[in-house]
Formats: sequence, C-alpha cells, structure tokens
Amino acid sequence: MAESKHRKNRRTRDKTETKKSPLNDADPKEVKDLELEDDSLPLWYRATMIGLMILGLLWLIVWYITQGAAPLQAAGGWNVIIGFGITMVGFFMTMRWK
Repeated sequence: MAESKHRKNRRTRDKTETKKSPLNDADPKEVKDLELEDDSLPLWYRATMIGLMILGLLWLIVWYITQGAAPLQAAGGWNVIIGFGITMVGFFMTMRWK
C-alpha cells in the first residue's frame, strides 16, 4: 500500500518530537519530597455543622406541627427566623469544608 504524503515515517517523526523544553531541565520530585497536609475538618466540627442544620430543621418542623405552641410560644412568628438562623449557621460552617 502506498503511504500518505502527509504522514511522516517513523524515523523522521521520532527525531522531530524530541524538542527542547524548559521542563526537561526541571529537578525531578518524588512523592516522599512533597509535604502532604491533612486539611480535613475535625470530627467535632463536622458533627456540629450537621447537628445545627438538623436542629434548625427540627425547630421549624416542631413549630409548624404544634401550630406555634412550641418550641417558644412567646416568640411567635420569630420561631421561623430562629429555626432558619440555626440552620444557616450550619450551612455557613460548610464553607470551610475541604
């Protein structure tokens, strides 16, 4: 079969691909040389974050089910803001999640 005019043969292609690159002069690094830091969040932080989100949701559910009689009857409609506030604190804590 005839070879395409645009296709280079192996000998010429191998010679042209070894171009000089600034990365060829770089110092090689090994995995043991890299400093690996454990940036994960501590267990107490994750538990607090999830706990606040669940607590805020439960606050709202209890307020709706009891028709305002619980958790704080004196707060009235402010119970919605309290419940959402607790939940939002938990959601804002997720911004540190890595």
